[in-house]
Amino acid sequence: MLEFVLTQKNASVRKKITLKSLLAAGIVLLAVLLPLAVHAAAGEDGGVTWLPMYFPVLLGGCLLGLRWGLGIGIASPIVSFFLTSAMGDAMPAAARLPFMAAELAVFASVSGLFSRKIYHNGWMAFPAVLLAAVSGRALFLAAAIGLQAIAPWPVSAVWAQIQSGAIGLLVQAVAVPLIVIGLRAILRKES
Repeated sequence: MLEFVLTQKNASVRKKITLKSLLAAGIVLLAVLLPLAVHAAAGEDGGVTWLPMYFPVLLGGCLLGLRWGLGIGIASPIVSFFLTSAMGDAMPAAARLPFMAAELAVFASVSGLFSRKIYHNGWMAFPAVLLAAVSGRALFLAAAIGLQAIAPWPVSAVWAQIQSGAIGLLVQAVAVPLIVIGLRAILRKES
């Protein structure tokens, strides 16, 4: 969506890259800090229930599109892992990291596929987030099934995580589109 707003404003390529880079870095930072806050407030189970890293990743996909979203989806859990490892408590856990990076890459990519449609019709953020959530969680389950021989947890545990996270995804399926619609209105008004 941001690409189309910047194009409408005749922004230079350099300005577009600078703004998108700053926004992507801010979103990755939010994807690190938000889980820390949720884990501090609600414990480890709060992270599984509310999926705080997914929120900024979905937002990033909707705002920045497929390619930038993909980068945000992959970078967020990796940056979080290395920063939180340095603090003594890795989030996500090393065994979960590759699965989460793949899952969040799908979340951000799928929501990013809708970026142009969201620019034209803000309400498209709702199907963008819903389809992203279903696709990402399906990938997580499929990866757990396909890699059962080497995956560190049984498929039943993955399914339980998916069920626990349904509450968080439901909240995000409403909150993220509403935020995107609001930002779209502000950005288009300034155009």
